[in-house]
Amino acid sequence: IITNNFALCNGRWPTQIVLATIFVGALVPSYLAGAAVALVVMGTAVLGVLLTLLVSWALSRSVLKGEVSTFSLELPPYRPPRILQTLYTSVIDRTLKVLWRALIFAAPAGAVIWLISNLTIGGTPIAVHTIDFLNPFGLLLGLNGVILLAYIVAIPANEIVIPTILMLTVLVTGITGVGEGAGVMFELNSEAATGAILRAGGWTLLTAISTMIFVLIHNPCSTTIFTTYKVTGSKRWTTVTALLPLFMGFAVTFGVAQIWRLVEGW
Repeated sequence: IITNNFALCNGRWPTQIVLATIFVGALVPSYLAGAAVALVVMGTAVLGVLLTLLVSWALSRSVLKGEVSTFSLELPPYRPPRILQTLYTSVIDRTLKVLWRALIFAAPAGAVIWLISNLTIGGTPIAVHTIDFLNPFGLLLGLNGVILLAYIVAIPANEIVIPTILMLTVLVTGITGVGEGAGVMFELNSEAATGAILRAGGWTLLTAISTMIFVLIHNPCSTTIFTTYKVTGSKRWTTVTALLPLFMGFAVTFGVAQIWRLVEGW
């Protein structure tokens, strides 16, 4: 459970692919772009596997030393098909309940995103004040204040990270003619247009690489945190599951950013 977050979920693959396509694909000839993007994205996934093994090894020799390890493998029932029961399970248990849980977590987040983008202090949106506050720390990690705020408000679902980043970037930079207004997340059909907005927000190749690493190594979404608590019944281990990958993400992105800048300075 603790290391589960190091495996890319469905909500994080698109972010990895989009960022790799925009920033890494542009570094090589067009006929090599697809291979370069695939290599970088798969490299990120492999990094997640290595981190899983490393953290599991460290935990088994420290706080979990002496604990019995178990491996659970869920197998399908070997019986004649039960069509009605399968439909009920798929629709009710695996679709409607998941959607309802997502709605419970997403609705408050949507309200927060709209409020911080439209409520002002001294004529400046709260989101802009927050971004300015987070920006120095974000830059140390190779990120920026927009990315950090996007991850704070997008905790219900990783799928809304890029739309939130685009909305906040437009809000901060004052770009006109794009999006649906302050507090309204949006996506663009064109990768070139998405890249133009990100670059207008100060994104570089380092920003993209650091973000891809942070996409892999950060706190789980709220649904995963809730599920972890339901499964373990422990506030302690739920907290560890949420904070361990977050602090690891800070450490890894900080290290990558400092090495990158050191090499770049040569």
